[in-house]
Amino acid sequence: MQKYELSFKGQNIFVGIDVRLKTWSVTVLTASGLKRQFTQPSDSRSLFDHLRKNYPEGSYHAVYESGFCGYSTCYELRSLGVDCIIVNASDVPLTQKDRLSKTDPADSLRLARSLREGSLSGIYVPDPVMLDDRGVVRHREMIIKDMSRCKSRIKHLLYTNGVKYPNQFQRSRQHWTRSFIMWLENEVRLLGSTRMSLDLLIEELHSYRHMLLKSTGAVRELSRAERYRERFNRLVSIPGVGLITAMTLLTETFEGNRFSSVKKFVSYLGLVPVMRNSGEFVRQGELTPRGNQHIRRMLIESAWVSIRCDAELSSAFGHYCQYMKKAQAIVRIAKKLASRICHILKTNEYYKCR
Repeated sequence: MQKYELSFKGQNIFVGIDVRLKTWSVTVLTASGLKRQFTQPSDSRSLFDHLRKNYPEGSYHAVYESGFCGYSTCYELRSLGVDCIIVNASDVPLTQKDRLSKTDPADSLRLARSLREGSLSGIYVPDPVMLDDRGVVRHREMIIKDMSRCKSRIKHLLYTNGVKYPNQFQRSRQHWTRSFIMWLENEVRLLGSTRMSLDLLIEELHSYRHMLLKSTGAVRELSRAERYRERFNRLVSIPGVGLITAMTLLTETFEGNRFSSVKKFVSYLGLVPVMRNSGEFVRQGELTPRGNQHIRRMLIESAWVSIRCDAELSSAFGHYCQYMKKAQAIVRIAKKLASRICHILKTNEYYKCR
């Protein structure tokens, strides 16, 4: 009996992975329709060894949904020679039958089939060296949110204990100054005989303020790094774009040539409305929930500053306000600002204010 050596040379092998913390549900499909499903430990090397043993010399293509594991699995598979992409879970085609019967093997099979059909578009996978830079900027944002929550807890404690603000602190703009915090530390008395709860919250607030100062210094130091310095200086030449906004743009987008057009950049930021067009009816809803929320929020804040510094943007804002609300008009200005940012990142030019 003649024996043939198993070989998938020149054939594409499609692998759908439903990633979990301890195990992966894997579906392997060949171009001819051969299907294999199995569960394995969450390890890239084990998957690669399985593919190499059972589908030798094949061209391996893998996909998994973005989630808690981030880019790490993609980096590991690519280093082993597997062409791996990551997809947004909402972009995977899903039928009603799939929604009614949703299991890990079914999810991995759907991913493998969609990959074989060419209907999946992977998200951008950055250089792993840049991830820590993004983490530094995002960490500062988290500190601000935590500090805001701490301030709210302090005010709630004051209200529930009937503490009245002195005349010099009646306006909210005067809160959280050095004198306000000294008043909290030295003069406030609660209903009980002690004020331990307030002291603990004030101590927590001091720790957040210290962490914020340290993280801001880290972001400023990052802006002086050689890989960011030139692009950072060009971005801060735009009215309304400061240290944090510029570094958020650079660490979230990673590179200017990533977007082939301004339209794709604006869409990435989520500065486009939800569209519903059916027949003769065209409806525009609120801003799409998709997009980079970190940059979008900062660009809208920057737009409020830019209309006070740039004559052209100020004129456009006044024109929009004639037939829409200010909150809607400022989104239009943010889109204009985004298009100019995209142009600067692509052309390496400085902004010229009009």
